[in-house]
Amino acid sequence: MVHSAYDSFELLNNCPARIDAVESHCSKLLVGCSDGSLRIYCPDSSGADRSPPSDPHALRKELYSLERTVAGFSKKALLSMKVLESRELLLSLSESIAFHRLPNLETIAVITKAKGANVYSWDDRRGFLCFARQKRVCIFRHDGGRGFVEVKDFGVPDTVKSISWCGENICLGIRKEYMILNATNGVLSEVFSSGKIAPPLVVALPSGELILGRICWSEAPTAVVIQKPYAIALFPRRVEIRSLRVPYPLIQTIALHNAHHVINSNNAIVVASNNSVYGLFPVPIGAQIVQLTASGDFEEALALCKMLPPEDANLRAAKEGSIHIRYAHCLFDNGCYEEAMEHFLASQVDTTYVLSLYPSVVLPKTSTIPEPEKLVDLSPDASQLSRDSSGWSDDLETSLTQPSESDDNAVLEFKKMSHNTLMALIKYLQKKRSGIIEKAAAEGTEEVVLNAVGDNFTSTRSKKSHKGRGNISINSAAREMAAILDTALFQALLLTGQLAAALELLKGLNYCDVKICEELLQKGNHYAALLELYKSNSMHREALKLLHQLVEESKTNQSQAALIQKFSPEAIIEYLKPLCGTDPMLVLEFSMLVLESCPTQTIDLFLSGNIPADMVNSYLKQYAPHMQGRYLELMLAMNENGISGNLQNEMVQIYLSEVLEWYSEISAQQIWDEKVYSPTRKKLLSALESISGYNPETLLRRLPPDALFEERAILLGKMNEHELALSLYVHKLQVPELALAYCDRVYESADHQLPGKSSGNIYLTLLQIYLNPKKTTKYFEKRIASLALSPNASVPKVGSAVSVKSKGGRKKIASIEGAEDLRVSLSNTDSSRSDGDGDGDVEESGEEVGSTFMFNQVLDLLSRRWDRINGAQALKLLPRETQLQNLLPFLEPLLRKSSEAYRNFSVIKSLRQSENLQHLSQLSNNMRNR
Repeated sequence: MVHSAYDSFELLNNCPARIDAVESHCSKLLVGCSDGSLRIYCPDSSGADRSPPSDPHALRKELYSLERTVAGFSKKALLSMKVLESRELLLSLSESIAFHRLPNLETIAVITKAKGANVYSWDDRRGFLCFARQKRVCIFRHDGGRGFVEVKDFGVPDTVKSISWCGENICLGIRKEYMILNATNGVLSEVFSSGKIAPPLVVALPSGELILGRICWSEAPTAVVIQKPYAIALFPRRVEIRSLRVPYPLIQTIALHNAHHVINSNNAIVVASNNSVYGLFPVPIGAQIVQLTASGDFEEALALCKMLPPEDANLRAAKEGSIHIRYAHCLFDNGCYEEAMEHFLASQVDTTYVLSLYPSVVLPKTSTIPEPEKLVDLSPDASQLSRDSSGWSDDLETSLTQPSESDDNAVLEFKKMSHNTLMALIKYLQKKRSGIIEKAAAEGTEEVVLNAVGDNFTSTRSKKSHKGRGNISINSAAREMAAILDTALFQALLLTGQLAAALELLKGLNYCDVKICEELLQKGNHYAALLELYKSNSMHREALKLLHQLVEESKTNQSQAALIQKFSPEAIIEYLKPLCGTDPMLVLEFSMLVLESCPTQTIDLFLSGNIPADMVNSYLKQYAPHMQGRYLELMLAMNENGISGNLQNEMVQIYLSEVLEWYSEISAQQIWDEKVYSPTRKKLLSALESISGYNPETLLRRLPPDALFEERAILLGKMNEHELALSLYVHKLQVPELALAYCDRVYESADHQLPGKSSGNIYLTLLQIYLNPKKTTKYFEKRIASLALSPNASVPKVGSAVSVKSKGGRKKIASIEGAEDLRVSLSNTDSSRSDGDGDGDVEESGEEVGSTFMFNQVLDLLSRRWDRINGAQALKLLPRETQLQNLLPFLEPLLRKSSEAYRNFSVIKSLRQSENLQHLSQLSNNMRNR
């Protein structure tokens, strides 16, 4: 877009001779004329109101007058001149190349080999000169004094039309081609063609780069000079000024007739015509920026801002920011939403300013963030260029007004525009987010540290953590800005259908306003995102209530397969897992909702979460008593060693209560059968057998006197009341196999736990019961009654003596535990007395006892457990009328074992005697040898 980059000013006119070349030195003009003279012009300072120049070495924007003329400066017309500022030399190209000392113009060197040269290039850094004549390219080096030394001389294919140094090499324009000449070995490399019309023109940039036909001029220029940021091309009737930024737009055209020579001075472009010299003075950068901004050429204006001097850094930042904002509004109005957001981002304008363009996005109320700012003027005198931001918001709101539904095309266009604007906003907010969130998190960390050390000034601040941010009440600018950004970003993601991205936002550190986002999610039925919103803000109770509601709805509406799959009872358990360590009571409260449907997973939740079992049991006992037993039994099955004695007793009590309730119902119907087992009774029996943490005395008192004998037997066994337990198995249950199994358990447990004591006494106790069934039955009833009436009454041990009568008279059953081990022999098998007659006897009842006893069970016991029964004791207990042949299954293996043991003992005795004799013989030999 065209604007005024240069002001043209005629420095001199009516030169008496045709001007062939021009150059400037300090504030003077050096004009080479066709008559071979060099005319020196200086500013006309005759005016009385002339102010002293700010830069005495710069060209002035005023008329120049002739200072002096150097006649005969060159024999032929000058082709070009160049001032070498660093060396205080003037280079002139005429029939050859000459060097003159400035300012007196003394000729110090003439390169005769340059005779006929048409183009040259000077490398000021190294002091190298290259020139072309005919089909040769020569290189000379300035030796620092008055002389030049030839370095290289290379041949080229054709006449060189343009030449310039390119680093260590030389770029040439030959015919219609650009070529690179290696200054070391003379190798030529083709670059590309200049085209069929334009001749190759090599122009060096200050950075060392070259412009090789990149700029598309209106026609082929005669010369081009560079003054950043512009390229100035000379044409016969005008001067064109183009930007050096792609695509090299035309900036300005200045009409100058008969212009044929152009050079770049230190502060201006000098153009010479036949008899006049013009100066093109740059318009101040600030003024150009205002022009470009007013005309809407924001890109060029931003490029010029980078050319402002470093000392104006603040001004530059302000101008750039304002231009970015204006450019962003322009792009936004034209539907380039993403590009607009890029410029809003570059302007560093407050986020709320950008969000004011989106009236549909609801923002949280803040206490420290001000209202969106007005658009800043570019300069104090550019008020006409300012633009109020509210006007843009109104325009956007008007443009986003929903069209009537009848106009389908308008509806589609509206939806597309809305989607595109929101997508651009999302990208903008995502780029801004990292820095804002980082500041907010640092602010939160600082607050936590200050609160920890008890700093007084933080007492007015909210004690909420950064995760609890419902309505922003904390006095924090960074966190309020983070809340605004995240809330807007979340809404934009939802409105564009990016639910997965919205979920990811909530899963990480975020500052979304709970109230606004909650309302939006509830309207859209976005339950997963709503749950994540609650979770990210530590609103676990609300999340769990919602989860429970969704689970219940999924049960009642089976058609919603997606709901059933996503919101199953297991979802509540998964949510509760991380809360076990921080809020166990909340876990217990909401686990009750899924304990019945997912008992195993819920118990596993309690175990894996290390929630104290006593706490769980107490909660269940109060709020879900019907699940208490299930919890305890599952816990016992999953972690047998992790359940305390108190909980074991609790579980058995629960089982017993259920069994007693069941027993009451059956008894009321008069159909009770001792051998009928309900599932709960089976559990009770298993628990009574397998666990040991309960109190048997307490349970025993709860049993009915005329039922549940198997439970009673197990409890008596736990109390070491073996005789009473066996009596129950034999007389009440009438299942000898259970009695035998009971004896086996006691025998095997005693074998492991009480080494050194005779563990076979339990079988003798059973034997006594079989031999005296009537007596033991009455004794059992008496003991049971005493246990029921007196909880603390002592109960005799297994070996307590019981007095019974047989047909042949009174016979005392010896104390089994205190009896001696006697050697078994056939001579004492019919003994009717025990060796323990002196042991404590139980008072006899005086009632005669019949001779009936359970003989078959006695023989079966002796034959099956002969190896565990003390034979001598057993034989003493048997009646005298017992047939010996009936005892063969018992005595045969017993005697065989006894005989084998006797033989083994004899062999061992003989071996020991032999060994003793050997030792005596050896001792005797040793004595004799001495």
